[in-house]
Amino acid sequence: MPLNIRSEEVNRLADKLASLARVSKTEAVRLALANELERRDRMVPLAERLRPLLDEIAAVPRTGLEADKAFYDGLNDA
Repeated sequence: MPLNIRSEEVNRLADKLASLARVSKTEAVRLALANELERRDRMVPLAERLRPLLDEIAAVPRTGLEADKAFYDGLNDA
């Protein structure tokens, strides 16, 4: 089924990519779509990317101290 895109911006972007890649506009659109799908397949979910950081934070022992205004003011009394 043919793809009919009626967007001047998309047309301009397809022309630019086609010119840079020295391919037809159709090939430029195919290339862009294939690259985007490949990029999304390689994406690591946010929760998975954050897991090492969250584990590191969880490993810090709790002091039992309350982080109130006096605590933060005391940090500046160096």
